[in-house]
Amino acid sequence: MGLLLKLLVLTSLISTSILAQPDLPTPLPLVIWHGLGDNYQAEGLQSVAELAARVNPGTFVHNVRLDDDASSDRTATFFGNTTLQIEKVCNDIFAHPILSLAPAINALGFSQGGQFLRAYIERCNDPPVRNLVTFGSQHNGIAGFRNCAATDWVCKAAIGLLKSNTWSEFVQARVVPAQYYRDPAELEAYLEHSNFLADINNERFVKNQMYKENLMSLEKFAMFMFQEDKTVIPKETAWFAEVNMTTGNVTWLQDRDIYREDWLGLKTMNEQGKLDFILTDGGHMHLTDELLNQTFEKYFSPPRKEGVDMVLEL
Repeated sequence: MGLLLKLLVLTSLISTSILAQPDLPTPLPLVIWHGLGDNYQAEGLQSVAELAARVNPGTFVHNVRLDDDASSDRTATFFGNTTLQIEKVCNDIFAHPILSLAPAINALGFSQGGQFLRAYIERCNDPPVRNLVTFGSQHNGIAGFRNCAATDWVCKAAIGLLKSNTWSEFVQARVVPAQYYRDPAELEAYLEHSNFLADINNERFVKNQMYKENLMSLEKFAMFMFQEDKTVIPKETAWFAEVNMTTGNVTWLQDRDIYREDWLGLKTMNEQGKLDFILTDGGHMHLTDELLNQTFEKYFSPPRKEGVDMVLEL
C-alpha cells in the first residue's frame, strides 16, 4: 500500500474512532439537605456546593428548602410536621425542571437532613437516589437534647416543648426533633406515638415493603459518625446503633432486630457491600475540605466510560 493511501486510511480510521467515542461522563445532580438550625442559603452550604462542583465539574447542586425565606427555612428545622415536610420535598424534587429530568440523583444529608433524605428515598424516590451519604445523622433517633445558644429562642422553644410532653399529639405534629426522639427506656410510647422515626425505620408490627425495596435500590449508603460528637445524643445513632442511656452499653446495628430481621434491607445491603460505616475525627459536623473532597470523589463521581483502544499497523 502506498504511503498516500496509508495516510488516507489512517485519517479515516482516526476520524471514525473520534466520532465513535462516547460522551464524557456527566455527574448526577446532587441534592443536599441541611441540619437543625441551619438554612439553605447558609454560607457553609454554598461552600459545600461549590466544592462539589469543583471535584466533579458539571455537578448541578440543589439545596433543599422548606421555605424560600432563609429565616423561615431555619425555623422549619425546629417546628413543623416532618411527614408534611418530606411530602413537600418529594413534590418539589419531582417537579424541579432539572432534577425531574435526571435519570437519578445523589443525596448528601447533614445531621437531621440525613434521615430526612432517607425518608425521601423510602417514601417517594422519584427521581431515584443512586448514592446516599449522611454526616452525623440520627438514623436511630436521639435520646437526649442538644444545648441551645443563649439567645437562640427558636431552639429553646422547641426543646422546651419536646421536654414537656414528648409523646403528645401536639408535640409530635409540630416539634421536629421530637419526631425522631427515641429512648429505649420509653420504647412502648415511642412505637405508639412517634410521628416519624418509628415509621421510616419499619419498627412497627406491620412493615412497609416499599420502604425496604426503595432503600435497597441504592448503590451505596455511607454513614459518617463523628468521633467526638457531643451534640447528637447518642452519637452512635449515626450508624443505627442503640445506646442504653443508663449503662452506656451500645448495641450495634448488626446485633439489632432491625438488621437481623432485615426490616429495611440493611442486612441484605451490607452483604452486598452497599453499606459503608465511617468514623471521622472531630465534633459534630466537623467537616474539612479534605474529607469532603474524598467523599465527593468516592460517592458522587460519574461512572467512568471506557474508550475504544485502536492499534494500527502500517
